[in-house]
Amino acid sequence: QVQLVESGGGLVQAGDSLRLSCAASGRTFSSYTMGWFRQAPGKELEFVTSTSWNGRTTYYANSVTGRFTISRDNAKNTLYLQMNSLKPEDTAVYYCAAARSPWGTSTTKVEDFASWGQGTQVTVSS
Repeated sequence: QVQLVESGGGLVQAGDSLRLSCAASGRTFSSYTMGWFRQAPGKELEFVTSTSWNGRTTYYANSVTGRFTISRDNAKNTLYLQMNSLKPEDTAVYYCAAARSPWGTSTTKVEDFASWGQGTQVTVSS
């Protein structure tokens, strides 16, 4: 099992930027697809973005394409989410997640992820 701890959330204004970090410990971080999901109040968990173990394959939700960038530093066991041009509708708790199985390609399905962080709140005011 891998332990994940997110950080970097906060309260910002529309148009601002934030960078979230997810520090991983436990099993070999570099072997696993990693992803970011979010959950807004009263809504279901939503896929945001994911990256394969080697960073070569990434997926983004349509709602964040062109504004958010996922990256990973395998030497530091850390996953990042750079969020630019934030909108009020980006307000949510953001979770990082590690895939259930090592290697393989990236995925957008929540059921393919087995380890989750505690989440970090991002609030975007208009």
